[in-house]
Amino acid sequence: MAGLRAEIRGVWATVLLRVRKDGSIDFDAISEQVAAYAAAGIDGVYCNGTATEFHCQNDAEFEAVSRATASAARAAGLPFQIGAAHPLPQGTLARIAFAATLEPVAIQVTLPDWTPIDGATAIRFLARCAGIAGDVPLVLYNPPHARAALHPAGFALLADSVPQLAGIKCAGGDDAWYAAMAPVLARLSVFIPGHHYATGVLRGAHGSYSNMACLGPAAAVRWDGLTRSDPDAARGTELRIAAFMGEAVAPILAAGHPGYAIDKAMAAAGGWTPITPRLLWPCEGLEDADVARIAAAARRHIPEFIGARTVADA
Repeated sequence: MAGLRAEIRGVWATVLLRVRKDGSIDFDAISEQVAAYAAAGIDGVYCNGTATEFHCQNDAEFEAVSRATASAARAAGLPFQIGAAHPLPQGTLARIAFAATLEPVAIQVTLPDWTPIDGATAIRFLARCAGIAGDVPLVLYNPPHARAALHPAGFALLADSVPQLAGIKCAGGDDAWYAAMAPVLARLSVFIPGHHYATGVLRGAHGSYSNMACLGPAAAVRWDGLTRSDPDAARGTELRIAAFMGEAVAPILAAGHPGYAIDKAMAAAGGWTPITPRLLWPCEGLEDADVARIAAAARRHIPEFIGARTVADA
């Protein structure tokens, strides 16, 4: 997996669903979105993580979103990954089997989440996932809210036990966390949150499935370049991003709204793609006033991340 680890790095961007007023998905919008990502210089795209609202899709929608993403990514010349998470372990296997037919760079999975699981169960689960995926490697998404939120030793155990595991997406940590992750960083592609991009990459992470690319994909790519060419300046950008997050995002999270609702609202605020904050049923997206506050805060703190175009509803 060493070659693939080298390929899975940098700034990757999520497909966000344009949801019509009647609650249906505008699948044609996916190709426009992926083309915009490619024009911005994004390293790769993925679909059916949390921000693509996989947890609210039926099986037909999951397959249609995956097909549309694969087609758009190939047309744009971008590598792509497909998320195959499902609330039920057997459902995950079915989604992996379908995703593998589209030949993505990797398939993203989450560990079973209804009850906590131990290390042996996680290994059995991922080994079966790998068997279904065949030649397509796996990326484990292990968010902080997972029932089994893994520590560095847990990631190392999975890397030892499941050779098809190529990468992980996790919350990152402090200097001690990165020191403990050294064996994992040497073997797997480790992605951390987009708003911690500079400090994470400078500590050894390989990239991000980036929330900041939701706001401004071209700016996220430029920040990546700055991280490599001028680390001090990149850290300065991260400080301004932290001020933006504190003003615009932290109050929304504190009010109980989920992160994926904020990702979509950030894209609406950024103005780079026609989208509204509307979510799939039964979830409710943020209000237009929230989008306006996000845009205003971005203009104050990180104006390079936001455009001037407004987005009409549909």
